[in-house]
Amino acid sequence: MAYRIRIEPLGREISAPQGTNILDACLRQGIWLPHACTHGTCGTCKAQVLEGEIDYGDASSFALMDFEREDGYALLCQAKPLSDVVVEAEVDVEEGVEFPLVEDYRAMVVHVDPVSPLVRRVTLELDRDTVLLPGQYFQWEVPGHQVKRAYSAAQITGRRLEFHIKYSPQGVASEWVFNSLRPGDQVALSGPYGRFFLRPPDGSPAVFLAGGTGLAPIKAMITALYLQRPDYPATLIFGARTVDELYDDKYFRALSTAHPTFRYLPAVSDETPPDNSHVVSGRVDEVIARTFERLQGHKAYVAGPSPMVDACVAALYQKRLFARDIYREDFFTQEEHGQTIRSPLSRRGR
Repeated sequence: MAYRIRIEPLGREISAPQGTNILDACLRQGIWLPHACTHGTCGTCKAQVLEGEIDYGDASSFALMDFEREDGYALLCQAKPLSDVVVEAEVDVEEGVEFPLVEDYRAMVVHVDPVSPLVRRVTLELDRDTVLLPGQYFQWEVPGHQVKRAYSAAQITGRRLEFHIKYSPQGVASEWVFNSLRPGDQVALSGPYGRFFLRPPDGSPAVFLAGGTGLAPIKAMITALYLQRPDYPATLIFGARTVDELYDDKYFRALSTAHPTFRYLPAVSDETPPDNSHVVSGRVDEVIARTFERLQGHKAYVAGPSPMVDACVAALYQKRLFARDIYREDFFTQEEHGQTIRSPLSRRGR
């Protein structure tokens, strides 16, 4: 059985198989609606159901208040039609950006490599070609569990995608990746999702800020940027607690040598860098404060744990960068989802 979904103000009508959430049905059929976490916790995909019946799913009571439900609002990443429905939603339209369709893929594991004590680099080869915007993510199905986990693509080479996966204690996905996943295994995934991606370069100097595996979407963006514009002015500040957590260091050092307009500043917060090292001391937000006098006229991309992202956004504001020029991607463990709902003052990604 399938239900009809009409999206206003577009007047566009699509069909959704029973059990499919409204957001996924739209993204698979060329209607690009705002979304971020896709887990029902951030509220980015909130929209009003004007007609019809829905199952609200696992929408967080923080992201969707009771009075909002009473007024007909729903989180489209969780809402499943129980009849034909009409939805009034904001539609994402950005000049110069063509959003790819979300599709299902099968992939074979090519490599599983340790790159730091708590991070694995996983390379997958898809069953067919894909198109994505640099910085977007895929939803992986975890075998033996009725759950999916979101991982950003760090590189794309032909049909091969690179992902960076951090170990999370008691996390079913990271336990599987760290303890069971091997070359030759099959992975089911869907995507690409997300609004955290590299915008068309317009000459504004770029500032990339990453913490932990927030480096994955940032790496995809920087790689794509220098393929398009080899002389583009950009800075990467990559933060970790210790030097051995600064993975892909050689990659970015080589990139800064090949492109003199690219500045790379790795930073550690919990130990003193070695003498004569290129690594600096401090959190990412502290390095921002020391490195820049003003950032007006720049564009910033920030990805990592939510406290780090919040601190960086505050530091960017202090350097006179407007919210419209800041793009953020908050990384959560599954346990952290739903604990805190943050106001999207800057432009959110996942």
